[in-house]
Amino acid sequence: MKQLAQACMMDTTPVTATGSFPLSSLSSKTDLGVTDTARYTVFPGFCDVHVHFREPGFSYKETVASGSAAAARGGYTAVCTMPNLNPVPDSVQHLGEQLTLIEQQATVHVYPYGAITVGQKGEELADLEGMAPHVIAFSDDGRGVQGDEMMREAMKRAKALGKMIVAHCEVNELLRGGYIHEGEYARAHGHKGICSESEYAQVARDLKLVEEIGCAYHVCHISTKETVQLIREAKQKGLDVTCETGPHYLVMDDSDLQEDGRFKMNPPLRSAADREALLQGLIDGTIDCIATDHAPHSAEEKSKGLAGSAFGVVGLETAFPVLYTDLVKTGKVSLARIVDALAVRPRERFGIPFGNEFSIWELDASDTVDPADFLSKGKASPFTGRVLYGKNIVTVCDGNVVYRDKN
Repeated sequence: MKQLAQACMMDTTPVTATGSFPLSSLSSKTDLGVTDTARYTVFPGFCDVHVHFREPGFSYKETVASGSAAAARGGYTAVCTMPNLNPVPDSVQHLGEQLTLIEQQATVHVYPYGAITVGQKGEELADLEGMAPHVIAFSDDGRGVQGDEMMREAMKRAKALGKMIVAHCEVNELLRGGYIHEGEYARAHGHKGICSESEYAQVARDLKLVEEIGCAYHVCHISTKETVQLIREAKQKGLDVTCETGPHYLVMDDSDLQEDGRFKMNPPLRSAADREALLQGLIDGTIDCIATDHAPHSAEEKSKGLAGSAFGVVGLETAFPVLYTDLVKTGKVSLARIVDALAVRPRERFGIPFGNEFSIWELDASDTVDPADFLSKGKASPFTGRVLYGKNIVTVCDGNVVYRDKN
């Protein structure tokens, strides 16, 4: 990769009201292969605080190399990787395997999470103290911490370490074998549903613990209208709470479901009322970040329909075009708010610095989503076949070109 730290440094031109800055603010456009200042828009490097790169342990699904390549294509220059790996990063020794792979393979900034509990089993707290200097935060993503006392102690220790608890909220006893939202589609097609309470009940429990303990707390991939309201009220109380949702929850609901594994994720696509509440939460700032929950699986694992397929869809390479097409071009959300949720607030909340990193987009360019073109090993996208606007031309991270469009 050609070093561009000096050639492509941004000058002091301020970011505009849209969250972008003009191409003319780059001191050298020729080395980037773009010169038409009217045609392109520059955005600060996006930051995704919730991705799964599957390594070590599941490299057939994704590797640090393929995941970071997909991130770069999507305009991301920083990502935070979840700990459902083998071995689970629940100790310094286990974490070390992941850190080595990141050092060897990553082309963007990759910040790992440490697990909250040993093996993510919820039975014993992980070595939080040992991992703290090396991880971005603590999470058992993919599994909710079921025990109240276990979460209470985790919050106490995380607070003492100056680290955040990042929670996948799910009450196991309320799942009842469900795999899509307990709504109209499930009833009409004979599927087992996941009730909304399985998410918001655990959010409510955790918020009470946050109020008691005072730790920093972030809720993963919220999907229900009740969760939005709980977080809104917690913020009004002054609690140290933030949250994220995914692009698919903002633009789709269970009426969009098809009998295909590419529509199966956890939490599931909820009702239209939930989607509208999430959208309002994004607009009013209750929802801080948009994170993809990029979760690649093999084609076989996603080929068994809604009932049998693994939970999870990919999203790094389509996130901005989906949001721009469905929310910005339709006038539902401002471009500034989208960029704020993709780039600014995630870094502020997680303490991730901005370096010399940005991406250059042709917003008027459109393309049809074809997973065969993805750089990720995962191909399961609910947006397959959609025509989306916004094409990334170049991504620069630490002054290096880490992605360049070949078309």
